[in-house]
Order: sequence, then C-alpha cells, then structure tokens
Amino acid sequence: MGYDAFHPDLDGSGADGPAPLRARLHHIRADALDGDTAQTGGMRRFAAISGRAVGSERIWMGQTHVAPGTASSNHHHGASETAIYVVKGHPEFVFAEDTGGAREEVRLRTAPGDYVFVPPYVPHREENPSPDEEAVVVIARSTQEAIVVNLPGL
Repeated sequence: MGYDAFHPDLDGSGADGPAPLRARLHHIRADALDGDTAQTGGMRRFAAISGRAVGSERIWMGQTHVAPGTASSNHHHGASETAIYVVKGHPEFVFAEDTGGAREEVRLRTAPGDYVFVPPYVPHREENPSPDEEAVVVIARSTQEAIVVNLPGL
C-alpha cells in the first residue's frame, strides 16, 4: 500500500501480513473499476464496491455507461433494492403503474444529480434517448448477484 496523508501510520499490513478485506477501509480509484461484470448491448458496467473486490456482503456499487439511443429490455431485479445516481446525460426510467384499473406507462426523465430508487420486483427498463450523448449512472444494490429477470412487458 502507499502513503495515506490522513493516516500515515497505517499501510494496510500488520505483523501477520495484510489486513483481511473486512478489517480495513478500501479506496477504489476511478481508473481501477472492474469491467468484468455482466454486460448488456449498449451498456458497459463497472464494479467498484463488490464482494470480490472489497469483501462487501450486503451492498454492490458501480457505474453503468449507456450508449446513445440504447434501451434495456423490460426486467426486474428480484429481491434486490437498487439506487441510481445520474452522473451524466438524461437517462429515462420506465415502469407501469395502475391508474383507475388500467396499467399506464410512467416515464421518469432524469438529469445529472438526480436519484432513482427501484424497489424489489418492480418491472422497469432504462433508456438513453439522446442520439449523441452517453449517459453515466452510479448504481448501488442490496445484493452481490446481478439479478436480472427479463420480462415480455412492463
């Protein structure tokens, strides 16, 4: 490990060797994100905080880059809660809501700085309607598994 200006006496190792993953803080630099994740056409996912990288058990966090004109399929994430922070672009999140006995499609149009929460089992899809601007979002979820259950519709 390198020098830490906040804690120069801690170098990540002890008398018995390096500290276990769950016994220390982890700094994941932007250029060190892990691209070895489940991928979808037009979307690139990068893990930052994961069980494999830092020993986390109940949270996963990373980035998704969504190419212009890309839409995911309709899906849900099983029992996983998902939180999304929009970094760049204007991605849209689409789900269906019951309104007076009819199912109506609802479209959340977002901007940088916005947050979106996706509850467990809620069918939805992500879209980047921009013809020329990539969208970038940070995702946190409550499971280590990349649970994606594709659906024929919302």
